[in-house]
Amino acid sequence: MKYKFTNYFENEILRKRPYIKKEWCIRIVANPIRVERQENNRFRFWGIVDELEGRVLRVITLEDKTTIHNAFPDRSFKL
Repeated sequence: MKYKFTNYFENEILRKRPYIKKEWCIRIVANPIRVERQENNRFRFWGIVDELEGRVLRVITLEDKTTIHNAFPDRSFKL
C-alpha cells in the first residue's frame, strides 16, 4: 500500500517532533494494536515503537487511512 503525508505532517509535525520517523508511522498504520474512528472522518492508530523505548505512538490519518496527518507519543494509552 502506498502511504502519503499531509503538508501539516511534513512541515509541522516533523519540525516539532524531529525524533518521529515516517517509517514508524507507516508500520503502525499497517499493523496497529488499536484503531478508532475520530471526528472529522479521521482515524487514530496506535502502535508500540521499540525504537522509542517501547512507547506507544498515536498516528492520525485522513479518511482514506493512507494519508498520515499527525503522530505523537500517547502517554495516556491503555490496552
